[in-house]
Amino acid sequence: MQKIIFTEEYCRPENLHPFTFTRHIQDIRIGILTIREKWERYLKIPSADKWEDNYLDDERSVKIEKGISKDDYLLVHANVLPTKAIISKIKRMRNGELLSSEKEGGIAFKFSNKEVLGLHKIKVNSSVKFKDDIQALHYPWEIFQKNDWALREDFTLVTAGRKSKAISKTNKLIKPAQIFIEAGAKVEHCILNASEGPVYIGKNAVVMEGSMLRGPVAICEGAVVKMGTKIYGATTVGPFCTVAGELKNSVLFGYSNKAHDGYLGDSVIGEWCNLGAGTSNSNVKNNAGEVKYWIDADQKEKSAGIKGGLLMGDYSKAAINTSFNTGTMVGVCSNVFSAGLTPKFISGFCWGADGITKYKLEKALIDIDNWKKLKGHTISEREKQILTDIYKLT
Repeated sequence: MQKIIFTEEYCRPENLHPFTFTRHIQDIRIGILTIREKWERYLKIPSADKWEDNYLDDERSVKIEKGISKDDYLLVHANVLPTKAIISKIKRMRNGELLSSEKEGGIAFKFSNKEVLGLHKIKVNSSVKFKDDIQALHYPWEIFQKNDWALREDFTLVTAGRKSKAISKTNKLIKPAQIFIEAGAKVEHCILNASEGPVYIGKNAVVMEGSMLRGPVAICEGAVVKMGTKIYGATTVGPFCTVAGELKNSVLFGYSNKAHDGYLGDSVIGEWCNLGAGTSNSNVKNNAGEVKYWIDADQKEKSAGIKGGLLMGDYSKAAINTSFNTGTMVGVCSNVFSAGLTPKFISGFCWGADGITKYKLEKALIDIDNWKKLKGHTISEREKQILTDIYKLT
């Protein structure tokens, strides 16, 4: 196989909003890595995206048609999380074979240009059944629900055959064999407890004095954990995020800030978000009942179980001391400020929390650029195009 091609067909990316407004499913982070990065690491080949004829198509998008080059390809359902068992099965597949499971349907399809009949029409010669359990994402809350499993899988994948950087003796370690620190990371005078799951600290990350990490936890490349932070499993602090206060069973994709005291639990925060000082979320209802999230694509609520916190799309922000209700979903690029608990659904480009006042697009783009400059980046023309298209949909 020369290339992975991810497809969102049959994966219903609209059910993974707000995170799939601005990215393909395969670029969702769960565990240490994104889904794309997991597949590329396992198979050691590059990836592309199937052309979907929408605003997320870019130079990496591929049209599967008769003119496609004479390589071997693996068409992968973008919401499936790879495992050693799946990869082992795939490596034995022949062109024209579809790997599928009774629960999830299609997993992956191996093909060459000989099986291509026309634009996105590929001949399936036979089906191979996969009988083991499959982990796949169907709804956004499953990102935090499956993060414990994903962290353990990724820790094994990322650290296989490698040795951790020497860990400073100023730290208190519990089960050090399950602690891995990459080159350039700075960790001093902290408690790292891997008795319940692994602790991974990425390249050039900084974990400041007095922080307490209880695995499974990942602090990814360039992230900063401020003094005295308490992080419970299963939590992922994505690349170049800054966190403080108390975090539990949450995923921050990348470049986002929860830089002050406050609680974040059973939550998922997209990229380039900011939670103001003192911001907290509820993750359990007072009656211990079902937590339900609004699924915009289906125009109805769906149960996520008894625990569910904040799901916040890319580029959104919250004012100081914002109190997010149990099971709250915030769309892309909203500026949230509210007296008392927020509404449970805040659409994209909201100014405030009531959904009445809309964030002006021109101001939103300027504000995003200002925030990105704080971390040495600027807004790209590609981001502007995507956000303009999303703005028209809200």
